[in-house]
Amino acid sequence: MAVSESFNARRTSLWADLAVLGVALVWGASYPAAKGALAYMPVLLLIFYRFTLTAVVMGAVAHRDLCAAPRRDIWAGAVLGAILCAIFWAETWGVSLTTATNTALIISLCTIFTPFLEYGLQRRLPPLGVMAGAVIAIVGVMALSGGMGALGAGDLLVLCAAGLRAVMVVSTKRLMEGSRMSSAALTAVQAATVAALTGAMLWVQSGSGGLFVRADLAAWGAVAFLSLFCTIGAFYVQNAAVRRTSPTRVSLLMGTEPLFGFALAWMLLSEPATLSAFLGAALIVSGTFLGLWVERLR
Repeated sequence: MAVSESFNARRTSLWADLAVLGVALVWGASYPAAKGALAYMPVLLLIFYRFTLTAVVMGAVAHRDLCAAPRRDIWAGAVLGAILCAIFWAETWGVSLTTATNTALIISLCTIFTPFLEYGLQRRLPPLGVMAGAVIAIVGVMALSGGMGALGAGDLLVLCAAGLRAVMVVSTKRLMEGSRMSSAALTAVQAATVAALTGAMLWVQSGSGGLFVRADLAAWGAVAFLSLFCTIGAFYVQNAAVRRTSPTRVSLLMGTEPLFGFALAWMLLSEPATLSAFLGAALIVSGTFLGLWVERLR
């Protein structure tokens, strides 16, 4: 009986690990997909349609939770949605100006930025291993881009998005602590906030005509993929996996996202896989894993 239960537990953990790897693969594919969609529609319009679809689907899923949620939690979710909006503005504008390879690798630095922000708010220094991982990862960014002076506007925007992701993680922990709002309801509020802010920006820029675009089926397919798979599907899989395995394993497995992004950008977009790109990728991923490993040991 005990052997059978142990086997079932290992099998469940294995499937959870494979599911998280699937999420990492999907998120890695999101950068080439966004790059392709941006050939047909501007940045703000892509973000607007992606999060409008997400808000509609998640709003339907979490309708009862949203009706029962306290007003304070709704406002907290809206604040987090505003931060999320800034992240996607910076990230999507960044990918429009740089390569999908650079975007996938640089955005992974958020896992290094997060402990610095968290410890900084506590007026403490992160562990030496975390700081060493940060240095290695930053050297990797330099190798990837060809040096500090070679960082383009797109790379800097993605770097800003990585920093904002760290702000998002810390803010979520602080604002939602003690909240009983479901994750699905929180996602719906955040997505609706992003769609509303982006729609308002489009309206100010171009009026109602700014919300319309002529795009082919491939572009709309990319929007649906980004919304249904990279946002909604990945969200559910990740949360389900955490219940069946450890957060440490999930974090480490999610660290493969930039590798998938790097490989898929080369396969789907024929972006160059130079020696400096390989070196930068290796350093960024190594520094990120070192920081995660040291932080999780504590």
